[in-house]
Amino acid sequence: MNDPVKIKRALISVSDKTDLVPFATKLAKLGVTLISTGGTAKKLQEAGLDVVAIDAVTEFPEMMDGRVKTLHPRVHGGLLALRDNDSHVASMNEHGIEAIDLVCVNLYPFESTVAKPDVTEAEAIENIDIGGPSMIRSAAKNHRFVAVVTSPAQYDDVVNELEANGGATTLALRKQLALAAFARTAAYDTAISGWMTGRFGGSTPDSLVLRLEKDANELRYGENPHQQGALYLDPTSTEPSVATANQLHGKALSFNNLYDANGALELVKEIDPADRAAVSVIKHANPCGFATGDELADTFDRAYAGDPLAAFGGIVALNRAVDTATAQKITEGQKFLEVIIAPAYDAEALELLQERWKNVRILETGDLPAPPARDTKETDIKRITGGLLVQDRDLAEFDPGEWEHKAGPTPDAALLSEAVTAMVVVKHLKSNAICLVNDGMLVGAGAGQMDRLASCAIAIDKAGDRAQGAVAGSDAFFPFRDGPDKLIAAGVRAIVQPGGSKRDDETIAACDEAGVTLLFTGRRHFRH
Repeated sequence: MNDPVKIKRALISVSDKTDLVPFATKLAKLGVTLISTGGTAKKLQEAGLDVVAIDAVTEFPEMMDGRVKTLHPRVHGGLLALRDNDSHVASMNEHGIEAIDLVCVNLYPFESTVAKPDVTEAEAIENIDIGGPSMIRSAAKNHRFVAVVTSPAQYDDVVNELEANGGATTLALRKQLALAAFARTAAYDTAISGWMTGRFGGSTPDSLVLRLEKDANELRYGENPHQQGALYLDPTSTEPSVATANQLHGKALSFNNLYDANGALELVKEIDPADRAAVSVIKHANPCGFATGDELADTFDRAYAGDPLAAFGGIVALNRAVDTATAQKITEGQKFLEVIIAPAYDAEALELLQERWKNVRILETGDLPAPPARDTKETDIKRITGGLLVQDRDLAEFDPGEWEHKAGPTPDAALLSEAVTAMVVVKHLKSNAICLVNDGMLVGAGAGQMDRLASCAIAIDKAGDRAQGAVAGSDAFFPFRDGPDKLIAAGVRAIVQPGGSKRDDETIAACDEAGVTLLFTGRRHFRH
């Protein structure tokens, strides 16, 4: 029988020595012989515990700065031997191999090492653990007989079981520990693979390995109640995000809340908070409000006024800390919001928001980066059945100095500023996308349509009288002049678009005839 298994010998070799001494002390009190290596052995000996050095087991010295110490048959034979197999037992007896019943190993801190901005290649390589993963895998494979402990978070559960079972572990616990062990080595190897891919593999490596960890906060369901959902976190991500934001108030976040909040936050990240305030309002993954300005409170007012009907039940993101004046604007009237996300909140502002809505989710991200400082190593991944589509994030700068003036009056600085805002917004709308911007705010948007003319019509309808004098932005070229004609008839004073259609000359002619400024950016921004 191999359930339960009495723990007689334990091998302990850890980098993270959190709670190590109390754990080892309890093992020793249960009569367990402690085998250890290097710095771990020293730590235990200093605490007054009796320790068998690893070289006393292997009869071979640790060498090469600790690179070689546990890679030995008397270690791995003691872990891998099947104790109910007569041939294995005979080999153990012949070669002087004793069983090891518990392995406690956590690995060299590779992840935290490579997260340092100034890490050298040599330093990263030296923090790739070899012996640790080998012991973990050996013990986990042989979990019928061996318990494998890979985290200080497991110490209490292991000790409690040993104390409840006369110093033995149950098969049920060993299975759970083995599962955690293989997940740990998989995550560790993925971190190494990811780092090497970034250094040696180019932007689209032949093999893509993802490492994600399930967030502790459960989602009630996915997009719909009949779908299960969960949030998995990228432990290598360093950019402030919805995934890592601190929730200060409100109900648990849902699948749709997270997706829409991410869209809202990514939109305001387009604007450097040191230059201008920015506020976005998102509904069903599309911006229905956006504005920039000098003061956050006024900017919120204008963003919300872009489409108050659609904003009801929406998500609001702000690129600066929310002060009391802004919180007063957010809470006044009959507004209803699902999520508010910002870098920070003044104490009085947070209190106002919490008092106004019991359930609104309030998220705090910390300071947002300037647009050029966003993480280019992050990728955009879309799931299709049977695979993943992977691409760079669309972080291209909007530089009017690179645009072509194709028709109508020469744009002044104010018009170019409006055109940039139009392109920022249209980039975050689902294609086919058209937006209308007037006085630094989104006044109308058409998105997700099968033809660009329909998107023009929706944007104009949303804008109403505010289409007069607006700047229209398009995420891709106009295949015919019917879309520009419709926008011109609504009263726009400028159109900004990528260009590249075989019929660009027709759009140019339409704008020239109407005296409307036409700008070509040379860059498409589809968003599916």
